[in-house]
Amino acid sequence: MSPEPTLADDERQLAAYADELYAAVVDAIPGWVRRLTTERAAAGGASVDPAALDDVSAETRDVVVPELGRILNADVDHGAGSPLAAVRSGVGPMTALLEQVGAAKPPRDEFVANAFPDDPYDLGPAAFSDIDPGLHEPGLIWGAARAHVHLRRRRERRS
Repeated sequence: MSPEPTLADDERQLAAYADELYAAVVDAIPGWVRRLTTERAAAGGASVDPAALDDVSAETRDVVVPELGRILNADVDHGAGSPLAAVRSGVGPMTALLEQVGAAKPPRDEFVANAFPDDPYDLGPAAFSDIDPGLHEPGLIWGAARAHVHLRRRRERRS
């Protein structure tokens, strides 16, 4: 029987999961930007230039990546925030492009409109799978590992 993993082992595993999630989210940003911007524009009777989507993808990545990295690499006991919030903070370039092409804003729930006033096109993801279905599992694994490390630290401090 192998020995139970130590807290240090669990922390290393969490860091590995964070690296995997980071890479997967960064890789998914261009597809997410293209899909969502194109869908929102078309739903409002507008269209977007594919070349503009490349620029918007790069701008979105530039906004999201630093905050995403900070959150995923933060110590679990310091409440760094949510990686999804980091992605939601990157909707500005998509919003600007949609406004530029005259896309119609979708109807919004009052709560959502108040909670996310800078996202009039409802671009921000509520779950990792909203960015890309392949992010569901890495996001879930990272979240579970983060909770596990946090709880284990608390248990070991009490002991």
